Amino acid sequence: MIVGFLIVLAVIVLVPLLFVVGIYNRLVTLRNRFKNAFAQIDVQLKRRYDLIPNLVETAKGYMAHERGTLEAVTTARNAAAAAISHAAANPGDPAAIKNLIGADAALTGSLGRLFAVAEAYPDLKANATMSQLMEELTSTENKVSFSRQGYNDSVMTYNTARETFPANIVAGMMNFTAAELFQVDNPAERQAPKVSFS
Repeated sequence: MIVGFLIVLAVIVLVPLLFVVGIYNRLVTLRNRFKNAFAQIDVQLKRRYDLIPNLVETAKGYMAHERGTLEAVTTARNAAAAAISHAAANPGDPAAIKNLIGADAALTGSLGRLFAVAEAYPDLKANATMSQLMEELTSTENKVSFSRQGYNDSVMTYNTARETFPANIVAGMMNFTAAELFQVDNPAERQAPKVSFS
């Protein structure tokens, strides 16, 4: 009789414990997936940031009178590079992601102004190095878009899992906080910089 009671007691304790462990492990797996997805954005944005100094240097020779525009691009690039480093250290930090989104939007805006000004310089438009850099930047922008989509899909899956019952109880007890989507709030900032020198 005591053995039967102990078996029932063990089942009553073990089944919920195993259930909680299963939920916890699923949340950890989903959190790691969105962190990995962020790492893919990190790679592409760093590639983008590495292209920009070469782009600015190439443009400097032709755009001597546009120093303010070139400096704005460099400043925005440096701010975005710092923001990606901070966000990469903790992709689960909503404030770091929002800071990155803002810095990246500022960089996109300054690149757009650079490309608009560069249209007035026919020699720059014909420069082979500039054309190659523009092509690489366009390719990188596409990769950034795909990486963002993958990240946002992973964040949505994670956030949905942590908000549904009974996982929300485990998430609250184990400090699984909501992850921030990588989205731009200002519709004007959603536009990738135009990189066509046709």
